[in-house]
Amino acid sequence: MYVKLLLAAAMALPLAAHAAETKKPTPQQEKMSACSKEASARKLSREERNKFMSSCLSGKTAAPAKQDK
Repeated sequence: MYVKLLLAAAMALPLAAHAAETKKPTPQQEKMSACSKEASARKLSREERNKFMSSCLSGKTAAPAKQDK
């Protein structure tokens, strides 16, 4: 029984790893990343960073343009 379970897990692991590699971030995740990078570049402290992130994610503060790789 353990052999079958181990074999099934060994076969599923590469498939799961491949799926994780090909998954693209959602637009919200891209926006969060861009806002976070901008906040880091501005070296904002906790409260200032929280305010900036809130306004950036809501669209009130312009996030930098996304660079395609």
